[in-house]
This record gives sequence, C-alpha cells and structure tokens, in this order.
Amino acid sequence: MKAVFFGTPDFAVPVLKALAENHEVKAAVTQPDKPKNRGKKLIPTPVKQAAESLNIEVLQPVSAKTDEFIDKLKEYNADVFVVAAYGQILPKALLEIPKYGSINVHGSLLPKYRGAAPVQQAIMDGEKTTGITIMYMAERLDAGDMLLKAETPIGEDETGGELEERLSILGAETLIKALKLLEEGKLVPEKQDEEKHTYAHKITKETGLIDFSKSAMEIKNLIIALNPSPAAYTFYNGEKLKVFKSEVVSDETEGALGEIISVDKKGILVKTGKGSLLIKEIQTPGSKIMPVSAYILGHKIEKGKILGE
Repeated sequence: MKAVFFGTPDFAVPVLKALAENHEVKAAVTQPDKPKNRGKKLIPTPVKQAAESLNIEVLQPVSAKTDEFIDKLKEYNADVFVVAAYGQILPKALLEIPKYGSINVHGSLLPKYRGAAPVQQAIMDGEKTTGITIMYMAERLDAGDMLLKAETPIGEDETGGELEERLSILGAETLIKALKLLEEGKLVPEKQDEEKHTYAHKITKETGLIDFSKSAMEIKNLIIALNPSPAAYTFYNGEKLKVFKSEVVSDETEGALGEIISVDKKGILVKTGKGSLLIKEIQTPGSKIMPVSAYILGHKIEKGKILGE
C-alpha cells in the first residue's frame, strides 16, 4: 500500500519504521522544528530524523488545515494515511483523501483515555492493563470507529517512559496486522461506547506537582507515570526537588501532610493523606538524578520540615 505518515515524538518512530518496512511511505508529515535549550537551536522532531534516515520526504506544515497542504497530499495518491501522535487535529477534507481512509495508532484501549497523554494517565490511575487501539480518524479527538486492539499488562513499577516505549513497538506490530486485514476487507469497524469514554489531558509541568493530601499510592503512581519527563516534584526550603522513585509505606504516622518523618540511607519518609511515602531517588537543580542515600552524604535534609513549602 502507498501511505503518508503523520507523527512527531519518539512514540511514533517505531510505527513509521514498521510502515516503511512493509509498505511504500510517500511522505512523513511532522511538526515544525522547535527551538530548544539556552541556545534556542532548532531541533528536528524524532519523526523527521527517522524519516530522513529512511530517505522519506518530510513535510512540516505549520497548519495541516490549509487548502495548499491538502492539495499537496492529494498528489501522493496514497491508499492510506497513518497517524501516530502527530499533535494537530486533522480536518475532514484531509482525512477523506486516501482510498482506505485515515487510521490512527492510539496508546490506550479506547474508549478509555482519549487525548494527549493516555500512557501516563493509565499509570496515574493505577490501571493494571492498557494497550493499543487502531482506529479510523474522526474530526472529534480519538472518537473514530475502532478497527483492532492489542492488550498488555502494566508492570508494577513500570515508568511512563518504559511503558510508552513498549506501546510504541506494540503499536507498530498491531498497525501492520491491521493494514493487512484492511486491505483484505476483513476488518469490521466498531463504534466506541460514548458513555464509557474517559479523557487523558495533556501533561504539563503543573501536572507533576505533588499533593501530599493524596494517598501515598496515588503519589507513587504520579511519580512513576511522569518518569523520566517532565517528572513529579515538590519543594524543599523553596528549592525544586524532582522525585523519580518512591515506595509506599502503609504504616500511619503522626505529623502534618508533607512532613518529613525521617531521613536515612533508605530514603526520605513523608506523611501523606493515607500512609507514608518513602522517597528514594531525587534530583535538585543543577545536579544529576541520584539515590537519597548518595544525596544526604553531601547535603542535609531535616526531619520535621514540610515538603512543598
């Protein structure tokens, strides 16, 4: 099949590579390069880098809704458009161009977790399983008919980064199966149950702020979900403290919410709304991620202080 691919972040790269190995990719559409770090140097998206390494033409429209861009896509005479975390809402006029329509590789078992951050939200909510849904694109976000699903368990301490990497590979495999069945006319579209849909909002830096009135398990899930980026965080003596690893301690302890109960080589034990949380791996501004046992060798963390202040 002749395909045009739409995608931007690392999640989309294995999908593009699998598509290129099995079909003819006429072009890869990705977001414009963005300035990064202090030098504000323009950095190409992961999909752009992958496409160029595969000698695939790259398109980077500021908007995918212009008549000029839509006319450009028609020139490829593609059989299918494949989308994986592209980052823009695509108009109906674009979605209807290819013979077999436009399909999306989504990182959840729809109708659960429509939206921008399904992988992280599933972990934050304490889900035990997640997966991939191959679906037709629709003008409403992730609301199209479902074509094929693949389920996978979520590891007990599997981070958002680790799960996203696994799902990207599963998504690539599931896409290739779906395209074969689609071409053979063996896929039966299934409508989503609108009463069961949930939404996974875009992750922002504010998402990572730890609320110690929540249970230790909820906080741990947040920490795992946002590892490695953008990372959950709190404040100690007004300084930002990123947290990458923790453990739930079920024992109830006396103290205020966010109060440091004890500090030793095991970690920083903190009072939460339910149970206590043992913070085991941290990062302060300008330093590397390190175990608390290493950090306290050169820095003092005081018992009785309230995290978040």
